[in-house]
Amino acid sequence: MAENTSPDFLDEKAISQAREPEMADAAARRKSVALNIVENPLKRSTKQQTVIDAQAFAESHGMPEHAALFGRGALVARDPDRIETIAELDDEERHALTYERDHKWHGPFMLWYSISLCAVGAATQGWDQTGSNGANLSFPKEFGIDGGGRDEWIEGSINAVIFLTAGLIGAFIVDPLNHYFGRRGEIFITACILTATPIGSACAQSWQGLFAARFIMGIGIGAKNATVPIYSAEMAPARIRGALVMFWQLWVVAGIFLGFCANVIVKDTGRISWRLQLGSAFIPSFILGLGIFFCPESPRWLMKHGKQAQGFQSMMRLRDHPIIAARDYYYSYVIYVEELKVARGAGYFSRMWDCFSVARIRRANYGASTVMIGQQMCGINIISFYSSSIFRDVGYTDTQALYASLGYGAIQVVFTIPTLFLIDTKGRRTLTLITFPLMCIFLLAAGLSLLKTDGSRGERLGPVVLFVYLFTIAYSLGEGPVAFQYSAEVFPTIQREQGMAWAVCINNTFAGVLSLTFPRMKSVMTSTGAFGFYAGLNLIAWFMVFCFVRETKQLTLEELDQVFSVPTKKYISHELKVWLPYFIKHHILRQNIPKPPQLIEKEDNAKTIEE
Repeated sequence: MAENTSPDFLDEKAISQAREPEMADAAARRKSVALNIVENPLKRSTKQQTVIDAQAFAESHGMPEHAALFGRGALVARDPDRIETIAELDDEERHALTYERDHKWHGPFMLWYSISLCAVGAATQGWDQTGSNGANLSFPKEFGIDGGGRDEWIEGSINAVIFLTAGLIGAFIVDPLNHYFGRRGEIFITACILTATPIGSACAQSWQGLFAARFIMGIGIGAKNATVPIYSAEMAPARIRGALVMFWQLWVVAGIFLGFCANVIVKDTGRISWRLQLGSAFIPSFILGLGIFFCPESPRWLMKHGKQAQGFQSMMRLRDHPIIAARDYYYSYVIYVEELKVARGAGYFSRMWDCFSVARIRRANYGASTVMIGQQMCGINIISFYSSSIFRDVGYTDTQALYASLGYGAIQVVFTIPTLFLIDTKGRRTLTLITFPLMCIFLLAAGLSLLKTDGSRGERLGPVVLFVYLFTIAYSLGEGPVAFQYSAEVFPTIQREQGMAWAVCINNTFAGVLSLTFPRMKSVMTSTGAFGFYAGLNLIAWFMVFCFVRETKQLTLEELDQVFSVPTKKYISHELKVWLPYFIKHHILRQNIPKPPQLIEKEDNAKTIEE
């Protein structure tokens, strides 16, 4: 690791010499109207020095045969929007770069295979949620815990334990597992756990045995949830990172839907139906464990562990041309070295503390924690965990409740797909700000619809199901896809495991609290009161997103460092005093007023004009 902390190409003298021509170049341009520019650190040096530094990097890390390639790649990374003006590129390289720019979804098979396989792993969590959802209709009777009071808490604890152990144990063993086994190795280990424990749940002979199996399952879920989104984010190109990593959420909801399908398929198998519903969740994790052997290791993980040559070979498998791989890998390394200057601690606990003590990382933590806890505050998981029970309580038979839940799962899948295209165009922050108020309205309406006791059965049940489905649509277009995507990308490379561990801890712990308390809450407050409670939490979550969630669309993982360099007080002040008045006047009052300066803008997109 010593080679990473003091690279030849970033010595102080070289940087000092590079600043003078860059300052002269900056003076020749009219500044952008943006208040803060996301800076490309390669522009601190001249073109000649950039090439020399990149070639020195390749030669000093065992890649002399790629020295010239890295030199050209560095020039592209330095000025990615002006490919045609870089004379050092040959025709094949220029064509590859131009084709990549003009075809957003183009990429090699291995990139799509790796991202898709990781997404399949997400189905494990969704499938287990719905397995227990259907099993809630019958396993309490099997174990004699279908009464009130204490039995409600036991049922809640069996459902909740996988999330509590995921958040409080699984998330925090991510760092040592990643350190010793790598991203691929950690994913394989957790896939084995998540293959064995659903089968163990299906074979349980008492509620205590079921609790124990789900306790261990939670540890695997927490470790997997903290690693797979990181692995996906580290492999994906910036231009479509949001969409590719969002396959995680798409397959979570696909797992939910498939779990509901399994519930319906096995509903007529008698007393063993709940065992089959719980046990079927092993299928996606089994596929994940087999398939991960064919994936490359994360280039950024290899870089972080001083294996630069291996990291570049891995990047070559994930990019369509060597010049694209050299550009992405070298730029990642330059920013990684910059991150090392900010990071204070090298040990596990020191790096965890950095998530709260280092200003840039703390601000990212604010955003990640907000979207993660917001996913639980919005109330979606009272539907995911207990929809079959809720629908039965309002008058459906067990079979009808399972079919109504199947519709809920299908809606999540269908309306998550459009977000694949919206998340990198409209952005993470915009989607959540729009959908949280809608979720509040629809969830409150669903709760109030439960008060209707007269009229036909269809008149009583129809509005409840309608508003639950509308609530689900709003969730699928915003908070659902954003939470894990946002948390996986906002932390710097050196703190990514710790940051994601904390975010997963927040998400799963509160999911556990929700799952534990809802059976009793429904009994004490009624379903209407519980729905109203979570509707109110949606408004609080909206305010938290407004204050702490910064836009990250179409920025590289490394450029996000500068997004979070803006102090929180300054950011909130700008949003309250500049953005919010403009939004109200322009979009609500329909006034034709000029758009105010942005607080943060990417350097390459800044509107600079040559004098």
